[in-house]
Amino acid sequence: MHKTLIVTNDFPPRPGGIQAFLHNMALRLDPGRLVVYASTWKRGREGAEATAAFDAEQPFTVVRDRTTMLLPTPDATRRATELLREHGCTSVWFGAAAPLGLMAPALRRAGAERLVATTHGHEAGWAQLPVARGLLRRIGQSTDTLTYLGEYTRSRIAGALTEQAAARMVQLPPGVDEKIFHPDAGGDEVRARLGLTDRPVVVCVSRLVRRKGQDTLIRAMPRILAAEPDTVLLIVGGGPYERDLRRLARETGVDASVRFTGSVPWEELPAHYGAGDVFAMPCRTRRGGLDVEGLGIVYLEASATGLPVVAGDSGGAPDAVLDGETGWVVRGGSPEEAADRIVALLRDPALRRRMGERGRRWVEEKWRWDLLAERLEDLLQPAVRTI
Repeated sequence: MHKTLIVTNDFPPRPGGIQAFLHNMALRLDPGRLVVYASTWKRGREGAEATAAFDAEQPFTVVRDRTTMLLPTPDATRRATELLREHGCTSVWFGAAAPLGLMAPALRRAGAERLVATTHGHEAGWAQLPVARGLLRRIGQSTDTLTYLGEYTRSRIAGALTEQAAARMVQLPPGVDEKIFHPDAGGDEVRARLGLTDRPVVVCVSRLVRRKGQDTLIRAMPRILAAEPDTVLLIVGGGPYERDLRRLARETGVDASVRFTGSVPWEELPAHYGAGDVFAMPCRTRRGGLDVEGLGIVYLEASATGLPVVAGDSGGAPDAVLDGETGWVVRGGSPEEAADRIVALLRDPALRRRMGERGRRWVEEKWRWDLLAERLEDLLQPAVRTI
């Protein structure tokens, strides 16, 4: 019976998409055959208490490094190899390939028979930088499989790898819990609480950072309001860009039609998706391709909730949309394109329903967590080395 060691700097209670991805996968593996080695979320008493409380609730073993940023240092590598031997693990999953996948040779020497490293958006950025590109190539050579989110990240990362390592890449995106995200998730209650019951609602659920495109939506609002005057833009989430977004709404003259919820507890997110008629996040690529959307799980969560989506064209975001079927992809940073697609959806209830239903079916067919966890389990099975 093989056991798996997860080595990751990204794990709850630290918030974020990669953290949620790893935790959801971990919960679907056999807890008796799983050990997690992760960093500590925050220094100080509050962070330690939150981390300890979270770890105590998990059905598997969690071992925390004392640092808040786990890196492939000699000390961390030594601790990972000790855990591998202590718990009799035969496979290792690096929650993010860069940079922790650099531990792979040491863990192989310590007895790991199978080494899997997952790539996200930031590895696509590494592939463009000379030194980082060389390190990514080393990670690809020393692991059995690199997983990728979608075609965009695969094509970028594969270019930095040897031909043999690129051929071993396997898609492993995050999934959606279709039992939690569904059309009857409580959207009417959120609408009523916010006084939006009889108004068209465009909802955006995301961290408030420049790449996500909430500013593009605000700039699109004059055009949207000219066509549908009662429309409200509901911006769900918190982040460093909030003050700038609020100022932009005032300067654009649409602040009365833009609502900010701030950060929302995870368990309330499905209802906030459901409060919308249309989901929109016109994300864009920044910093010469270094700040890019890896996939955009929010589009799939919105689809599971039965909403049509309007997505930006940054990185792998189009991989989460069937363009013309579950929604549309627009140029990130184009208020005009975003507004035109949103208005088309607001004016056509039958189109919204058709796209929402297609999105829901697509999630059930391809993006369920249980299907993706089975794929990961297969990848972690000890097998004859292929490198």
